[in-house]
Amino acid sequence: MRRLLPLIAGSLLLGSVAADAAPRLAPEERLARALEGRTAGQPVDCIQLRFVRGSRIIDRTAILYDAGGTIYVNRPRNGAESLDSDDTLVTKTHSSQLCSIDVVTLYDSASRTNSGVVFLGPFIPYRKASRGN
Repeated sequence: MRRLLPLIAGSLLLGSVAADAAPRLAPEERLARALEGRTAGQPVDCIQLRFVRGSRIIDRTAILYDAGGTIYVNRPRNGAESLDSDDTLVTKTHSSQLCSIDVVTLYDSASRTNSGVVFLGPFIPYRKASRGN
């Protein structure tokens, strides 16, 4: 058993190093994966917040808003270079909608400090392709 423990520990260490060495996908590739099997619709200026279940940041690229069967992709008009998947989004709205004129503040989750601001653009809805065609 004493000989087995160093072998197990070494295997775990090598496994974690191999996982860290795996190439990380580029932001556009991560976005494409998140939208696999979905078709883009016409851009809209606002989305209803009551339908949004969550959001996800694609580094330096876009914010994805999950509204159940629809994922809305927002590529900010300005400030996209500040987008970091480790950040928290803080949005102050004055209605029940999130619109392309709204501003989103980013906060670094670790230091809890402001890490940027993005000015939203239009929301592009992506829906699962229908199977009946």
